Amino acid sequence: MPHVPDDDLAPAPARVVAVVVTWNRRELLAESLAAVQAQTHAPVAVVVVDNASTDGTGEVLAGRDDLDVVHLQRNTGGAGGFAAGVAQALTHDPHLVWLLDDDTVPTPEALAELVRVWREHDPGAPRPAVLASRVVWTDGRDHPMNTPRPRPGTTEAERRRAAAVGAVPVRSASFVSLLCDAEVVRERGLPLADYFLWNDDFEYSTRLVRDRVGLYCPRSVVVHKTKVFGSTDADPGERFYFEVRNKVWLFTRAEGLAPSEKVLYAASTARRWARTVRRSRQRPVLRRALARGLRDGLRTAPRPTASVLHEAGWVAPGDVAPDSWDTGELAPGQPFALLLSTYGGDRPDYLRLAFESSVHDQTRRPAQVVLVQDGPVPPELAEEIAHLVATSPVPVTHVDLSDNIGLGPALDAGLRASEHEVVARMDADDVSAPDRFERQLPLIEAGADIVGSGLWEFGADPSDTVGRRTPPTDPDEIRRVITFRDPFNHPTVVYRRSAVLAVGGYTDMALMEDYLLFTRMLEAGAVPGNLAEPLVHYRVGAGAYARRGGMALLRSELALQRRFRELGLTTRTQMVRNVAVRGGYRLVPESVRKAAYRRLLANRTGRARR
Repeated sequence: MPHVPDDDLAPAPARVVAVVVTWNRRELLAESLAAVQAQTHAPVAVVVVDNASTDGTGEVLAGRDDLDVVHLQRNTGGAGGFAAGVAQALTHDPHLVWLLDDDTVPTPEALAELVRVWREHDPGAPRPAVLASRVVWTDGRDHPMNTPRPRPGTTEAERRRAAAVGAVPVRSASFVSLLCDAEVVRERGLPLADYFLWNDDFEYSTRLVRDRVGLYCPRSVVVHKTKVFGSTDADPGERFYFEVRNKVWLFTRAEGLAPSEKVLYAASTARRWARTVRRSRQRPVLRRALARGLRDGLRTAPRPTASVLHEAGWVAPGDVAPDSWDTGELAPGQPFALLLSTYGGDRPDYLRLAFESSVHDQTRRPAQVVLVQDGPVPPELAEEIAHLVATSPVPVTHVDLSDNIGLGPALDAGLRASEHEVVARMDADDVSAPDRFERQLPLIEAGADIVGSGLWEFGADPSDTVGRRTPPTDPDEIRRVITFRDPFNHPTVVYRRSAVLAVGGYTDMALMEDYLLFTRMLEAGAVPGNLAEPLVHYRVGAGAYARRGGMALLRSELALQRRFRELGLTTRTQMVRNVAVRGGYRLVPESVRKAAYRRLLANRTGRARR
C-alpha cells in the first residue's frame, strides 16, 4: 500500500466568513479590514454592513469588489447590522461566522487560533457554539469592556477539556471578536435587531451557548481601538436607556438564559446600575433613562428582526425585493394555501367550523392548509387539531410552535411553510362562504396582489347576523384611506406570498399587525382589490367592542402611528389627526366606541338581519 502523506489526511480548512459592521468610521474600518484580510487563516469572504454611514464610507465600499457589502438605508445599530451581516454570511455556506466591530484590529493569528480551538476541543463531542478572543486596548492592557467571565457552575471535567486546548468556558461574549458555529446559527437564528445597541451580543451569545459550549481563547488576540479605556459602566449618558430596556427584555423575554441564570445576572446588573448612577456626573440624565428603559422594557417586546431590517431597506437573502415580486397575471386555476392560526384560547367547535367551511365546503378548495398552532393548547383543542389534520381532503402542514409567540410572528411562521405563491387567510372562529375562493382568486390571477371582501358580523350563531362591513373596492380609494383606516378585513384577504415577504411580513404589534402590513404593501406598490359582497361570517360575540378599547389598545395605536410616521407614510398633521381620532376612540365609553366604529373606523354599511 503506498504511503499517504500526512498533509493529505489533514481536514479541509474551515470555511470562515467574517462580518464587520460599520458606521462613520472610515479610517478605522480600513485598518480593521486590512487586518481581517491578512489573517493566516484567510476568510473565504468578508461581509461589510454599512449602517447608513455619512462620512463617505459607502462610496469607498462601493469600489471594493473583494468585499460583500450590505448597505442599509438607516442606522440599525450594532444589533441590526450584525443581524443583516450574519444573514448575508450564511449565503456563503460557511462552517463558521466571525463577528467583529469596525474598531477591532485582529492580530494575524487571531482567527487561526479560534479555528484551532474549535476543531480540537473535546473530539467526538459537538463543537463549541461560540469562541471569543482576548481583547486588549491600544496599550496592550486587557480591555475591561470585553473581558468575558468564566462560566458559573462548570464542572471540573468541563474546565479540564477547555484547558486542554488553552481555553476557558464562558457563558457570553461580545461582538468585538466572536466566532460562531454556523450550524448553531442556522438552528437558533439571527441577532435581535431591535436591541439597536448594548446587550445585543449578550443576548445572542447566551442564546447560541445555551446547552452548548462557549470558550474564551486568550491566545487569539484582537485590539479594540476605543477612544477611552473603560468598562460598560462608564458614564453612558442617554444611551443608558438601551442598557436598561434591553436587559429587561433579556431577563423577561429572551430564551438564552435559564431562570436561575436570569436571577444571578439580574442581581449583578442591579448592582452595576447602582454603581453607574452613583459615579455619574449626569445623574438626572441616567435616572430618566433608567425610568424610560424600565417602562419600555416591561411594556414592549423586541420587534421581529426581519421587520426592523426591512424598514432600513434590507432585502433578506433568498427573499424578493419590493420591485421584483411576482407581479402581473397568473394562470387560471392557480393552486393556493389556506393560512389559519390557532392558540390555546380557541374553542374546538369554532375551529372545526372555520376549517370545514374554508376547505370541505368550498367550491374551489385550497391545495394546502397551513395550520399554525401558536403554543400549547388544551387536550380538547389538540384532539380537534389532530382530527382535522387526519380527515382533511387536502394536505395539511401543521406548524406546531412550542411557545405562544403572538399572531403576527405565528403568521410569519405559517407563510414560511406555504408551498404556494397565493395564500388565503382565515381566522379560527369565523366561517367562510362556500364560494369565497371561487370569487376572490380570479382577481389575484388577473394581477392584484391583495384582495379582501366584505363580511357579515354575527353573534352566537352564523345565522344571527348583527352587521355588515363593506370595504372600498376602488384601488385609488383603498390607497387614499389606508393611512387613516384599514380598508381590508383581515380574515377575508387573499394575497401573494412574495408581496408580503417583500415588505418583511407581519410585525408583532397587538391587533395592528395586519394594518401595518397592508399599509407597507401598498406603499411598496402592491396592487389592491376588494369585493364588496360579504364572503366571510365574522364572529363578534360578547365584549367585542370592549376589547377594542383600553390602555393596551391605545399603546398599540400610538405605536402604529409612530411607525407610520417613521416610515414616512404619514405627515405630522396626519399623525396628529390619527392619534386624536383613533387614539381617542380607544378611551371613550363602550357605547360611544361602538357607534364610532360603525361610522368612522370600520368598513361598514349599516346593520343587517337575515
